[in-house]
Formats: sequence, structure tokens, C-alpha cells
Amino acid sequence: MSQEVEIEFKNMLTKEEYHTLLTAYELGEEDIKTQTNDYFDTKGFLLREKGAALRVRNKNNTLFLTLKEPASEGLLETHQSITQDTYDFIKSKGQLPAGEVQDQLYNLGIHTELVHLGSLTTHRAERTIDSGLLVLDHSEYLNREDFELEFEVTNYEEGKHAFHDLLNQHHIKERNAKNKILRFFLASQEQG
Repeated sequence: MSQEVEIEFKNMLTKEEYHTLLTAYELGEEDIKTQTNDYFDTKGFLLREKGAALRVRNKNNTLFLTLKEPASEGLLETHQSITQDTYDFIKSKGQLPAGEVQDQLYNLGIHTELVHLGSLTTHRAERTIDSGLLVLDHSEYLNREDFELEFEVTNYEEGKHAFHDLLNQHHIKERNAKNKILRFFLASQEQG
């Protein structure tokens, strides 16, 4: 298991802004990696109520179970490597394997069966710059696509300043970016 506090700033992008940033940071097709997130919650959306999110990420045929929950600054992420059989069990039975993620879920007071909400595929390009990690995401889900800038930092105040400088430098308007699971959830509600 590993745990980390993630401090990141997000902004939705237009398709044109996304491509402009790819070019500006010299990110080509070979730099774009595809990953798929499968999202889970309870039938009553108890995780969402607590501001938490549970996913299984498939990246390079490696599966990670991750619980994200609010922290004083950013999000506390608890990661656990799992096998395909374990993923299949979670998806079919709605139960997590014993381990750190399950323990954290119990600490949140959630002991209820989980349901698979669906999948979101992200084509991600990353570039480390002086002030943090620049992440450009093109996500596809439920017959939709969107584009997002994530900026991961280690210091909130310095990161916030650098993030705003980055947006200004590239003439990008500030746009609220809900997290991916919430965008996925809202899109699924719209589709009924």
C-alpha cells in the first residue's frame, strides 16, 4: 500500500487549448498514454456524499485500486495493487479485498456493497516543469469527450501562483473542473 496527499489544480480546456499546450510543451503522440478508470460507489452514493471516490485504474495492464478522500490540503490517496481476478471479484460481488483501501473505507464508515458505475478512458500526457507536474488529459466516457489541465504540486500556495501564471501565459480562461468521477456521474444522470 502507499498513501500520499495529492495537491493539484485543475482547469477545463477547449480542444484547441489542449492542442496548443501539447505543442507548447513539445508533447507528441508518443508522449500520450492511455489509462482506464472504473468507478465504484454504493447504491446510495455514500462515497460521493463524503467527498470520496473509489476507482480501479488500468494502466499498462497493471491494476491499482485507489480511494481518494478529502485531506486538509488536497486529497489523501490510498493505493493498492490488485490482480485481474480481484478486479473481477470487486466488479461482480461489490466487495473489496482485505487491505488498506478496505480499511480506509471502513474508517469512513462505509461497509456497504459497492456497485460499478462505469468506465472512463483518459489519454494523458505529462511534462515536469519547474513549478510542478503538468498533466494534459483527453477523456472519453458515455459518448462524450472533454479536455483538462491538471497541475500537481507539493506546496499549495506556490502551486496556486504558478498555476495562475501558466493559465495567463497561454491565455487560457479559468474554468471550474469537477473531478472525473463527478463529471462521469453527472453525464450518466443526464443519460438516465
